[in-house]
Amino acid sequence: MAEEAQQEQQEAQPKAGQGQKPILFIILTVFNMLVVAGIGVMLFMNQTKQDQEPKIDDVIKGEAQAQKEEAANEDFIGKLIPLETFLVNLSGSRGRKLAKINMELEVNNDDVQEEIDKLKPKIRDIIIIILSSKSYAQVSTKDGKDTLRTEIRDQVNLFLTKGRIKRVYFTEFIYN
Repeated sequence: MAEEAQQEQQEAQPKAGQGQKPILFIILTVFNMLVVAGIGVMLFMNQTKQDQEPKIDDVIKGEAQAQKEEAANEDFIGKLIPLETFLVNLSGSRGRKLAKINMELEVNNDDVQEEIDKLKPKIRDIIIIILSSKSYAQVSTKDGKDTLRTEIRDQVNLFLTKGRIKRVYFTEFIYN
């Protein structure tokens, strides 16, 4: 009887072990299939997201259109605000080179005009600092004057809150 009981236990153990292997195999197979399906869904979602993002060609076309619209708006001269005459020593001249400059600021709305009137001492100060930092060689050329216009516009726009200066016009530019 003892031998028969041992034989039954030995036969029962391999059968129990063999029964677990197919179940474990099925569970691993299902898990593997779920992982592969999840990766496929993620790749599909990423592809549709990339299709919705603007491509570089779309950005370039949009920028070109915005520049055309801006150029059309730039042809129209807005409200001009004249500033008093600036008389400054040019940099590096030890007082021998003076520049006399009259300018007008083109603004994009009427609210900016009121703000400029209130901030006129601050605006004159920054313009005088910019002008006196330039040498005769820097302001005597067309490119130098264009650079000076841009620098004045950008510096004054830094502290304006109600609008912006579109352009700076020199109505008189004399230096000796």
